[in-house]
Amino acid sequence: MKGAKTLKKNPGRVKEVNAELKDMDLNVIDQYAVLGNFDFLTIVERMRKPRSPKQLLKFLSRGSIKTATYKAIPIDEFIESLK
Repeated sequence: MKGAKTLKKNPGRVKEVNAELKDMDLNVIDQYAVLGNFDFLTIVERMRKPRSPKQLLKFLSRGSIKTATYKAIPIDEFIESLK
């Protein structure tokens, strides 16, 4: 994978990507290196209105990143919604 080669040469690249996310109005809350289907888990929050899908596609089209998006619901809110 192209991204893994980049990290081997420049481990700080992860932080550079975080700066790019900030430019997309996404604030990195926390980040972990993980072993499994993904290499990293990055928790972000949207700071303002989302950017256009075109901008996100441009970011993803570099081929060095794959994403999965999940909506996280606080557990008390989840339980309440089931009542």
